[in-house]
Amino acid sequence: MMNALFVDDDADLLQGLAEVATREGFSVTTARSLKEARVHLSTGPPEVVFIDLVLPDGDGISLVRELKETASCDVVIVTGMATVDSAIEALRLGAIDYLTKPVENLRLVSILANVLRLRSLNEVVGTLRGELRKFGRFGGLVGASPAMQKVYDLMSRVAPTDATVLVTGESGTGKELVARAIHDHSHRRRRPFLPLDFGAIPENLVESELFGHERGSFTGASQLRRGCFERAAGGTLFLDEITEMPIELQVKLLRVLESGSLMRVGGDQPVAVNVRLIAASNRVPIDAVREGKLREDLYYRLNVFPIVLPPLRQRAGDAVLLAEQFLSALNAEQGTSKKLGEAGLARIAASPWNGNVRELKNEIHRAFIMSEGTLDMSELGAGIPQAAPSPEVGGSLGESERQLILATIEQCAGDKKRAAQILGISLKTLYNRLHLYAAN
Repeated sequence: MMNALFVDDDADLLQGLAEVATREGFSVTTARSLKEARVHLSTGPPEVVFIDLVLPDGDGISLVRELKETASCDVVIVTGMATVDSAIEALRLGAIDYLTKPVENLRLVSILANVLRLRSLNEVVGTLRGELRKFGRFGGLVGASPAMQKVYDLMSRVAPTDATVLVTGESGTGKELVARAIHDHSHRRRRPFLPLDFGAIPENLVESELFGHERGSFTGASQLRRGCFERAAGGTLFLDEITEMPIELQVKLLRVLESGSLMRVGGDQPVAVNVRLIAASNRVPIDAVREGKLREDLYYRLNVFPIVLPPLRQRAGDAVLLAEQFLSALNAEQGTSKKLGEAGLARIAASPWNGNVRELKNEIHRAFIMSEGTLDMSELGAGIPQAAPSPEVGGSLGESERQLILATIEQCAGDKKRAAQILGISLKTLYNRLHLYAAN
């Protein structure tokens, strides 16, 4: 039986609403204040919450905001003081409907029926997704290992909320795929998903790209430009390589996250923004804080819900599963029917895959081109220097990372652009690493 929580200071109204919901097959809980509602919610979220906007101890919108961050229940606003602004605010925060007093019973019955229908559909979809997870699929991610099942569980829990997520893991582990899957499983999925890689943007363009600029704000600004926060309105903004963001702009990002508004470059009026933020780093964030690359206050603001992606060498059996997936995609694209031989499968399973999923994908593509029918992976790793894996997730500036980068540059005859492509990092990040190695 689904549970409905009604929050209103009118005892008679609560009784009437409870009677209708009970007849419709819901178990009912009532509260006459925000404090009482929070007590009930602490024991577990109901399927739907009806909240009055004006309560004795505060504004009902504050409770809507809390539920948006922490729970996956449906929310309906009920009020006798309806305004266009309050309706827009409630719907912006994720309320599924809006009722005015006196509440019509037929209208309430219709909403309850809709909740039942949507919950039933979500259960079916959830079951299907659970089956896909067992076979090693979650969004664009592939992997059936216990390590990846833990990641899928975290993603499933955080996706329905608007909590900020910080994804960390070595280069090539699939951090953007995690961010996109979280977006695709959220209520924002019909709105934009916009990725921004700080490692690929010149420092002098970062502020304008992220926050936008007004016409005439600097030389060359011939027209108003909306930044990523505005272009991702209602959706998800994915900030990759967050530790490469210029330190002087991090305080501005923090201000946007805390206030929900920004100032364009050259502007003097705040612009409200509504996005879900997911950040990522291939370094250990707390190390970046110690090194002065990431503000501590911004780190704690981003690290609301951390997800650590395991390297491929810690995902038993997933390399073979991924290899077969990549080969299948290439066969479909080229109209071929090539396959992995027993020797090839054995070599894939035995490889450490220091370059993670990106390295594996490139190796399969190369073997696909070179083979006539069966991929035996006999030249596995021939074009990529091998090094001992970094002992820490995120690729902090350890000796193994330094050796891998320098060996890759040597293998590429000093071609840093090619080396960055092989390593799966931006050219800017590569130069930053080399600068730090020289300084040390």
